[in-house]
Amino acid sequence: MESAEALRGRSQAEAAHKAAHTLEKANASRKLDSLLLHRTRVLSDLTKCRDDRYRKTLSDGLKYLEVQLTALGWHA
Repeated sequence: MESAEALRGRSQAEAAHKAAHTLEKANASRKLDSLLLHRTRVLSDLTKCRDDRYRKTLSDGLKYLEVQLTALGWHA
C-alpha cells in the first residue's frame, strides 16, 4: 500500500501532465484557427489577383499553409 505522501505526489504529477496536455491542445487549436484564417485570406486574394508574379507568391503561400494545416490534422 502506498503512503499518503506518495499518492499525493503521484496525483500532483498526473494533474500537471493533464494541464500540460490541455495547454498543448489549446495552443494547437489556436494555431489551427490562425492558419485557417490566413488560408481564407490567401484564397480571397488569389481570386482578386491580376499580377502573375503575385499570384505565384500567393499560390506558394497557400501550399505552405496547407502543409502546416495538414501537420495539425486538418483535411481539405
